[in-house]
Amino acid sequence: MQNAALALQTAETSFPIPANVHAERVVSVTHYTDSLFSFRMTRPASFRFRSGEFAMIGLPNAAKPVFRAYSVASPAWDEELEFYSIKVLDGPLTQHLQKIQPGDTVLLRPKATGTLVLDALTPAKRVYMIATGTGFAPFASLIRDPETYEKFDEIIVTNTCRDVADLRYGNELVEGVREDPLIGELVEGRLHYYATTTREPSPRMGRITKLMTEGTLYSDLGVPPLNRETDRVMICGSMAMLKDVKDIVEAAGLVEGSNSAPADFVVERAFVG
Repeated sequence: MQNAALALQTAETSFPIPANVHAERVVSVTHYTDSLFSFRMTRPASFRFRSGEFAMIGLPNAAKPVFRAYSVASPAWDEELEFYSIKVLDGPLTQHLQKIQPGDTVLLRPKATGTLVLDALTPAKRVYMIATGTGFAPFASLIRDPETYEKFDEIIVTNTCRDVADLRYGNELVEGVREDPLIGELVEGRLHYYATTTREPSPRMGRITKLMTEGTLYSDLGVPPLNRETDRVMICGSMAMLKDVKDIVEAAGLVEGSNSAPADFVVERAFVG
């Protein structure tokens, strides 16, 4: 099988597939805005990951393909892999990735990793998943995983973007989760979605950091402020947001966790380009 993979050639390139890399087929592509899209692709039978982890993906368009870290947006039980991406005009990978179509080949390294996993948090009443932009992707995975609802009574997902259109992926996904036959019953009354914009007027506006420090987030949701006894936090998004939210949760007494030492909050620092 490995020799066959090494010899595999794709329609769009004459470059052979590197060793120890899966060559998978794009199943579908959805473009949400001029700068955001998602795609689904086949999943190798041997590829294992925990919901919230990221994988390294690339394209067979060079002798040494560029690989970048992308959070897997689909849950661990899904038979396909879903990714949610920005479009970067001069990005080494995304300038090409944004042009993929069903049937094209995407390369996948065999190992997934990351800090935004349930194993890195100790049990508590509720978990906050704080996202900006495509940082929503790992939470798209986690809110579709039944294990999330086994570990926490309440799941609060925030999604902050500049414009209303940028929220479309998250809006549609959360609505789909609530109607999902597998976990819809688990989600009811327990999954709270808090979407805001920072530039275009919308029903709820403001940077999540400001909404947290001023207490608006908690009053809007009808929950008490962050408390180490009851709350856990997962953070993914822009570098500035990561730092600011990390400062907020640490000021509330929460301690950063990891796979080897589970605690109160985790931060994902991998990014794409």
